[in-house]
Amino acid sequence: MEAADGEKAGNGRNGHAEGPPAAAAAAERGGGGGRLRGCWGFLRRNAVVVLTVSGVVAGVGLGAAVRGAALSPAQVAYLAFPGELLLRMLRMVILPLVVCSLVSGAASLDTRSLGRLGGIALAYFLGTTLLASGLAVALGFIVRPGAGASTLNAPGLGLPGAMPTSKETVDSFLDLVRNLFPANLVAAAFRTYATEYKMLLRNTTSGNVTREKIPVGTEIEGMNILGLVLFALVLGVALKKLGQEGEDLIRFFNSFNEATMVLVSWIMWYVPIGIMFLVGSKIVEMEDVVLLVTSLGKYIFASILGHFIHGGIILPLIYFAFTRQNPYRFLLGLITPFATAFATCSSSATLPSMIKCIEENNGVDKRISRFILPIGATVNMDGAAIFQCMAAVFIAQLNSVDLNPGQIFTILVTATASSVGAAGVPAGGVLTIAIILEAIGLPTNDISLILAVDWIVDRTTTVVNVEGDALGAGILNYLNEKEKKSKEQELKEVNVEAIANSKSEGETSPLVTHKTQVSNATSTADPESKESVL
Repeated sequence: MEAADGEKAGNGRNGHAEGPPAAAAAAERGGGGGRLRGCWGFLRRNAVVVLTVSGVVAGVGLGAAVRGAALSPAQVAYLAFPGELLLRMLRMVILPLVVCSLVSGAASLDTRSLGRLGGIALAYFLGTTLLASGLAVALGFIVRPGAGASTLNAPGLGLPGAMPTSKETVDSFLDLVRNLFPANLVAAAFRTYATEYKMLLRNTTSGNVTREKIPVGTEIEGMNILGLVLFALVLGVALKKLGQEGEDLIRFFNSFNEATMVLVSWIMWYVPIGIMFLVGSKIVEMEDVVLLVTSLGKYIFASILGHFIHGGIILPLIYFAFTRQNPYRFLLGLITPFATAFATCSSSATLPSMIKCIEENNGVDKRISRFILPIGATVNMDGAAIFQCMAAVFIAQLNSVDLNPGQIFTILVTATASSVGAAGVPAGGVLTIAIILEAIGLPTNDISLILAVDWIVDRTTTVVNVEGDALGAGILNYLNEKEKKSKEQELKEVNVEAIANSKSEGETSPLVTHKTQVSNATSTADPESKESVL
């Protein structure tokens, strides 16, 4: 016994107990190992995020290193090839992701919840877009990016003089409504309706020749995402109405949607490589950056400042006002989609990674994310509204035109409405600037100046676009969870009241007394079942 006690007491060398310094050293070794394991676990959990950010940094370094090599256009195209593959893979999954997620999302929600969530989402989208437009106009009058820049012209900056054909404002909104109802769903997957004009010469009775512009409907390249979104929503509601008969098709779309998300998770591992070559090739393609920045620096600064204020202050404040939660912690889980948006300049291409990250990192309900995010990627363009309003104010100041209150109101309304129809692709918002300029009577010749720096501004534009969609999904998820908890609480209160009423009526009602006796007999015979029910 004494020997055993001596062995227990003597833990150190020669049977002596270890002192405090030895114990502290052992604890320090254990703490160091714990820190290493914690760092390794963090890197494993956030591997895609770390690699994506590293890809952006490596792309900047690659572009700066290769820029001095004077590559030919063919060599630049070869350099951009891995990035082109990324864009093609992301666009490949957009169609099944949008259609299947909206059908399954609309079918999983009851009609009341669908209408309520849709109304809140619509109000959020319109409200934030109007705020973005107002912010851009205010910043345009404060910074005055076009003041003193009247000597700028496209040939002087080495820019092409050819401009996109301006379209009448009425025809632009009619095209928007037409695209909501595609005549051919298969064609809507890769073609969009657009109005073009044919000039017709007419001889009058007095011998004068007049030129008349006749609108002609055509089909142009590009997915008609508006029509597909509306069709998928209506199809989901119709399948829900069918009840048991529509269950098989709903399960098919759910399975298709889950399989698409598996493809997205595989593509995410290629995102860092693609982003590196996309950013690097874009830096190599830049012509005279110093000339553009010095000439249009105030416009670039005002646009990026507007995106920073709206995306970094206004949208997080709206999220906090609804949820009373830290918005920046929510946004921290979406670094990968933001990096993808920055590199690709495409809201549609960012949609797959956004859905995956917002569900896995932020715990947003699948029914909410897959219902709201595809709609937001189509109709919610806060960044594009800032970009378009700033461009309109810039061109007005460039031409020494003082905007009156009526024109300012027209810019706000037109930018909010036209941003809905802006394509979720790179430079998709530039064509809608012509609509705003036509609406307020400004010339469209200076849009080439906007195109010259669009590759810079479009990156922050896309980041703000997808951030607005993500925060909107977070707000709707919070409101949905809150309503669910309140319903559960009401149900518990109703159950408690029903049990109390049945006990009080037991003395007067023979039926209730009889049922109570039966239940008491059952509970006496099986006490375990009584515990489980309670």
